[in-house]
Amino acid sequence: MEQNKILHRSRANAALGSWHEKEKNALELLRIVGELRFDKSIELIFFRQDIYDTRPSELINIHSIAKNYIADPVSVETSLSLAQAIASLDNLPPSKIDLGKLASEWISEKGGFQNMYDFVRAKLGHFVNHTNGQSLEPKDVVLYGFGRIGRLVARRVIEMTGRGDQLRLKAIVLRQSMKTIKEELEKRAALLQSDSIHGDFKGVVELDVENTELVINGNRVKLIFAGKPTDIDYTEFGINEALLIDNTGVWRDKDALSIHLRPGIAQVMLTAPGKKIPNIVYGANQADLDVEKDPVFCAASCTTNAIVPVLKVIDDTFGIERGHIETIHAYTNDQNLLDNFHKKPRRGRGAPINMAITSTGAAEAVGSVLPHLAEVMTGNAVRVPVPDGSLAILSLSLKKNSSKDGVNEVLKNASLRGDFVEQIQYSTSEEFVSSNIVGTTAACVVDAPSTIMSNDGKNVTIYAWYDNEYGYTCQVLRLAKYAAKVRRLHYY
Repeated sequence: MEQNKILHRSRANAALGSWHEKEKNALELLRIVGELRFDKSIELIFFRQDIYDTRPSELINIHSIAKNYIADPVSVETSLSLAQAIASLDNLPPSKIDLGKLASEWISEKGGFQNMYDFVRAKLGHFVNHTNGQSLEPKDVVLYGFGRIGRLVARRVIEMTGRGDQLRLKAIVLRQSMKTIKEELEKRAALLQSDSIHGDFKGVVELDVENTELVINGNRVKLIFAGKPTDIDYTEFGINEALLIDNTGVWRDKDALSIHLRPGIAQVMLTAPGKKIPNIVYGANQADLDVEKDPVFCAASCTTNAIVPVLKVIDDTFGIERGHIETIHAYTNDQNLLDNFHKKPRRGRGAPINMAITSTGAAEAVGSVLPHLAEVMTGNAVRVPVPDGSLAILSLSLKKNSSKDGVNEVLKNASLRGDFVEQIQYSTSEEFVSSNIVGTTAACVVDAPSTIMSNDGKNVTIYAWYDNEYGYTCQVLRLAKYAAKVRRLHYY
């Protein structure tokens, strides 16, 4: 008995000691991540997951997602060694580098290198002294509106500010609703600071009532109160050649949105589907956008951003004869809290207590991004009583037969390499539910265990989760950085 106690105590101490060693390595990795971010504008991520501003234990847990992509585990120690090698490179330009991808390549290729430093130089050497053909001058950003998406855009822009050489949030345009400026600032700051779905903002929000500004992590953001866009001359606030992001949804077509092209504003992006303007899903068709010719454009819808990457990957590989999109969508502010009049069918019934079948423009929007699929896709939606986190069910008839494993392997590969590594994540968990998607930066997460294939290999059903708020916001800002020409070099 005494021997068993000693053995148990020894094992417990060994496990705790091993954990403490992992935490120390995680702390050192976070130190290097911070230094690279602020000193060189180099951002390190792990299989597209943000790791800056995480806790050591959280960082260790993030490393467990490697099992979704590769057979071998990736340790924090491996990521630390890779980060140290990256930090040793001279003249590395502003860039975004995925430690997860590097680690997976190191595991499979390390036999061909004398050490990890030689490996990293071989992988990133082409970055050195590379300017990507642009100067990375920061771009002013103005938010027109400050609702659900507007506040998340503000959070994300501030989180990504780093040295401030990409997007810089300069102003938010509102219609004053409180009696005093102080009350208005307090209310807006409170909504930004705490969110019932996405939690507390990881930073500091201060008020400068005298200058009508919110000071967010050191970023001075002017609150401009105006009844209509034509009331504003943005140059009066030191704003020039800015990208304005309209998240109100009030104006939807080119003529209406063009009223935002005021002094100080060079580009206008709508965070909803638009009419007679380019509908862009970043990762799929951003190359079609010419901001000199079309300074007014949109980032399509959250559902379109979630399904287009999956559809394009499947269509490019197998071909799609026809398909149906059913979205199980979280309720939104467009619906009523309790039963009341609504101009659209069924949406007048209380959102937190009803499932409601409703229309969606997702299938039509797919046609604007992937025109050859316009005539073969249909779509519908069910609004359900969850505040965030949605699911797209894609039922597709394929031109080329396959299997469940074959389809999943294609989607997993797309999440690891190619045009959609930022848009598609891949999950092998059989316990994934809607709350797991909240806070995900990808446009969608493919639920691999749920994929269904018909016996003849012709018809497949794919389930793709998406955060219709935050995941979509990240897509909005990918497009914003592309349009503003401030995207850094990247390795992922």
